[in-house]
Formats: sequence, C-alpha cells, structure tokens
Amino acid sequence: MTRQEINQLIARDLLKIQAVFFRPEEPFTWASGIKSPVYCDNRLTLTAPEVRNDVEKSLAQVIGEEYPEVEVLMGTSTAGIAHAAITAHLMNLPMGYVRSGAKDHGRQNQIEGKLEPGQKVVVVEDLISTGGSVLEVVDVLRSAGAEVLGIASIFTYGMQKGIDRMNAAKVKNVSLTNFDVIAEEAAKAGYIRPEDISRLIKFRNNPADPGWENL
Repeated sequence: MTRQEINQLIARDLLKIQAVFFRPEEPFTWASGIKSPVYCDNRLTLTAPEVRNDVEKSLAQVIGEEYPEVEVLMGTSTAGIAHAAITAHLMNLPMGYVRSGAKDHGRQNQIEGKLEPGQKVVVVEDLISTGGSVLEVVDVLRSAGAEVLGIASIFTYGMQKGIDRMNAAKVKNVSLTNFDVIAEEAAKAGYIRPEDISRLIKFRNNPADPGWENL
C-alpha cells in the first residue's frame, strides 16, 4: 500500500472501533480541565483482530521503509508493548520494552529484553500528543548506548508542542495516521459534520484555547 492508503485505512479502522471518537458538541474533559472534542484509546485495536492486523502489517511496512537498518524494536510501556511484539514477529526482529521507571527489585531493569550498545532501535508507540512520554523512552535507550533511529506510532495529533519537542531531541516520528486524516475520514463517513473539521483543527492547533467551541 502507498503511505496515503495506509493513512486512510488506519483512520477508518480507528473510527470504526471508536479508538478515536469525536464528540465536538459534547466535549470530553481532560484531567487538566481542557475541553476536548476527541477521545483516543488505541488499546481497543488489540481486541479488534481485523484492525489489529491492519495496524501491525502497516507498522511492519512503514518501519521497513523508513528505518531499513533497524535491529531491535522497543515498545513503550504499556501501550506500545503488544504492538512492538507483534510487529517484531512479522519482521523477524528482536523486541523489548522500556518501563516507565526502573524496577525496585531483582536487577532493577528499566529496559526489558536484551539490548547491546550500538544497536539500531525503533521505538513503537500507540499515540503521540505532546511527545513527553515517548521522548523519555528515547532518552533511556540512548543512555544505554542504543542508536535510536526514530519512532513508529499508530496515531499522532500533530500538536506543535510535540513537533517542537521531537525536533529539539532530533528524533524522527512516523505515524500510520494523523489527526487531519482522521477528521476528514470522520466527515466522509458521517461521524461528524464537514463544518466540524475546522473546529477540530483549531483545537488541535491550540488545545488550551476554548475558542474552537464557538466556531
């Protein structure tokens, strides 16, 4: 498949199982108090076999194309672990994952699985918003001597804060689909009105600005 075909396929898949769910007329409230017209839970892909198959095959294709030198896949904890494992199986690659913090027992590992200094790693993540958590994983891997080629994620909001953080850390991210494509596919399928797209993009561009609700 072409990259555009992957973008559209995964967008339709995520909408179909409500892994990405738009509700601009009745926004969700984030822990920060920000009103959001979108809810995202890509863990739902794991319980939808057809969608899961699309996701893992697409991850394998994109990683192979964008990071042909990859030697190890490392999942983020916990959402990226299953996707890294299945994709590594398809690509016949070693796989591990990075804990959010070091264990307080045993060998006190933060990186699970064998990783040799100098190995070329791709981080597998389910969702990119501001990029903070996945960049912590990149830092841990770099500190362990890995050469992090980049990140492969299922979905990105494309928020400017996340883009700026990735650029500052000199980390490449490639996502199977993104906020703009999902908004377009949602309008095509009748999940939202076509006129809602501009409201959603305004939210994405500045989530802290409630002005999108009044468009």
